[in-house]
Amino acid sequence: MGAELAKAYPAAQAVFSEVDEALGQTLSTLMWEGPAADLTLTENAQPALMAVSLAAMRVLSETKGLPLEGRVAFVAGHSLGEYSALAAAGALSLADTARLLKTRGRAMQQAVPVGEGAMAALLGADLAQARDLAKAASEGEVCEAANDNAPGQVVISGARSAIERAVKLAPDFGARRAVLLPVSAPFHCALMQPAADAMREALAGVKIATPVVPVVANVLAAPVTDPEEIRARLVEQVTGMVRWRETMTYLANHDVTSVYEVGAGRVLTGIARRFDGVEARSVGTPDELEAAASALQG
Repeated sequence: MGAELAKAYPAAQAVFSEVDEALGQTLSTLMWEGPAADLTLTENAQPALMAVSLAAMRVLSETKGLPLEGRVAFVAGHSLGEYSALAAAGALSLADTARLLKTRGRAMQQAVPVGEGAMAALLGADLAQARDLAKAASEGEVCEAANDNAPGQVVISGARSAIERAVKLAPDFGARRAVLLPVSAPFHCALMQPAADAMREALAGVKIATPVVPVVANVLAAPVTDPEEIRARLVEQVTGMVRWRETMTYLANHDVTSVYEVGAGRVLTGIARRFDGVEARSVGTPDELEAAASALQG
């Protein structure tokens, strides 16, 4: 994860070194050499994913001469990616972002004992159907829509027994298929309230600047620029639903025709291609970065 970028670009290597220093651990060594079991711990995975995104952004802005300001209409990030988006837009420092995500990951993992929570993807169901299903399956336990990712793709989160009931009931509520997800905790639901409290405390001591471009907040599916509102929305985001389908709709309705998924993975690129009139590119490897830079410079 990120090793090719670090090898190809000194600016990317500098980001990984800064993150290591901010965390007081050699996260980059863990990213490139493993063990994978340690890297996939939420408290390591969250800052690691951010580091790859910011490494690629640093290369685009400094090495390729393509800063966000004046070139990009909006930035957005899915769940932890919202922190990456804020850092890319200058609202958060790289060091603060790394430390916040370390805290966020640890707090999320500790909020619910292992095995007591779960998440499931509902394929072919819309948000209204997912909410009806969650209500029917809850039986007094937490069961909520957590990620509204795309048309026909909603994720629910909550108590394991409730989520397992929802999986069984899903065909009765219009879902073509329901799949339990291999996650370590039930993210973006009310069970994460202890983590939200931890993030409120952590964010209170962090400077947030006005971003150079508007950041579309997960819980609003609309842009925010005021530092205090950003702080509040990041706290809400821990227990709130990620409104990604609405985020993509907002962008498409505001004349966005090209989107770039900067960092590791291509999931959001695939989702973006479901929206008519939007061209999507992944920017996670040196080859992809060079192609994106050429397109942006052209």
